[in-house]
Amino acid sequence: MTSAQVLDLKGNKVREVGLEDEVFGVTPNVGLLHSALVRQLANGRSGAANTKTRSEVRGGGRKPWRQKGTGRARAGSIRSPLWEGGGVTFGPKPRDFAQSMPKKQRALALKSALAAKKDNLVVVQNFASITDGKTKQVASALKDLKLYGQKILLVLDHVNDEDKRVQLAARNIDGLKVIHVSNLNVKDLLESEVVLTTESAIQTIHNRFKPTDKDAAPAEKKAAKKAPAAEKAVAEEAKPAKAKADEAPAKKPAAKPKKES
Repeated sequence: MTSAQVLDLKGNKVREVGLEDEVFGVTPNVGLLHSALVRQLANGRSGAANTKTRSEVRGGGRKPWRQKGTGRARAGSIRSPLWEGGGVTFGPKPRDFAQSMPKKQRALALKSALAAKKDNLVVVQNFASITDGKTKQVASALKDLKLYGQKILLVLDHVNDEDKRVQLAARNIDGLKVIHVSNLNVKDLLESEVVLTTESAIQTIHNRFKPTDKDAAPAEKKAAKKAPAAEKAVAEEAKPAKAKADEAPAKKPAAKPKKES
């Protein structure tokens, strides 16, 4: 298990906190990170662009002039795409750009992003010293931590009132983005230069990815199912031959052949 230093807002080391290898110790999967990033960007598209075809534009129901004899080209509607104010040919229509990804792949992509930022992770004890919720106090703390001027991702879990004050005070600092720990995502992690968080948020991340009974390996489940059957087979082999003979069903006597009349 690796560890990270826990600092106070003055930049002094307080202690160390362990980082779970199941989260921060995985080898980053670059291909999966790319897929997760493309999915997140695609899901962020609204897909609301819309244009009207010639059948949707108001007006144009009357034929502008008769078909023949005017010397002009044939025209059936003033809302033709060839006319000014007409419909649009092959224009955009509302659509859904959403992409899907299995739950386990999403979790592994987020773990890969956290592991990639392990060396740029700064953990502070808490933000209790920020009492007024002023931007000046947060900026001063960033300067003491030697982070001011970098692209910082501040991850909070809002277990304390000071976290809410920090979120309000940090909104005006350029290059600093504040998110809740439950909203951790691949895009924000990859775009940031430094990930700033608290001890409680680290514990929340560990609990989020803690393996459960449902995540047990399929091989272990199969072995657990096979164990009673194997024990039963061993017990059968251990029985004496006489006991097996007594338990065996008695054979029915062979039927006598019928006499021909």
